[in-house]
Amino acid sequence: MENTKKVWNENHKILRNLLKKELTFKKAIDLFMYQHAQIHDSDISGIKCVTFEDELWEGTDEITFRKGQNKKGRTIAYGMWHSARIEDIAMNLLVADEEQVIDKDNWLKRMNSSIYDTGNALNSDGILEFSGTIDMQALRGYRKAVGKKTRKIVNSLVYGDLKRKALESGLEKAIELGAVAKDENALWLIDFWRKKTVSGILLMQATRHHLVHINESMEAKRRGLRVNR
Repeated sequence: MENTKKVWNENHKILRNLLKKELTFKKAIDLFMYQHAQIHDSDISGIKCVTFEDELWEGTDEITFRKGQNKKGRTIAYGMWHSARIEDIAMNLLVADEEQVIDKDNWLKRMNSSIYDTGNALNSDGILEFSGTIDMQALRGYRKAVGKKTRKIVNSLVYGDLKRKALESGLEKAIELGAVAKDENALWLIDFWRKKTVSGILLMQATRHHLVHINESMEAKRRGLRVNR
């Protein structure tokens, strides 16, 4: 998979350039869809290959999902929750001005999550406590729903949308709803997102950010499997 990740990173550089020009907008959207498919379960796109997320879930049991920790003290449960919440918030509140996926179809209850926000404020003990109760299969389902919604939003974009800044109303909603915790370890996200354009969100919150946490989760998986043997 390392060679595949190298190709993914090279493609992301190409995507950044394609997003800059109206002439290459269609190619940019097509490449985004491919990049996005690679960091989600293959079910959301129908891609005919093993994705990075597919690889993460393969052979991952409940104990490893909840208790395996990387060097930062983060679990697979945390990484998959956090990256999905970031995509959900960014694409729906900051780009599309629509309701978050988590607020539909009873997702929060189905996942049995102890938190609603991104999880940025959790320390390693808090991460383990959170990971102990969240429903693994429901979380996978939520991630699929988030990914599918993003693809729908991106397909509706026009070139002029790309240079638009993150919606201020969406940033306000993120705080009001509790999607971003009122904690110094989380509130920095608001100022960070405020500087982002739609193009920037597509390049980071909807894609690269996932790969960062998949890589961290793969480390947690390896360490967890060693401990559980």
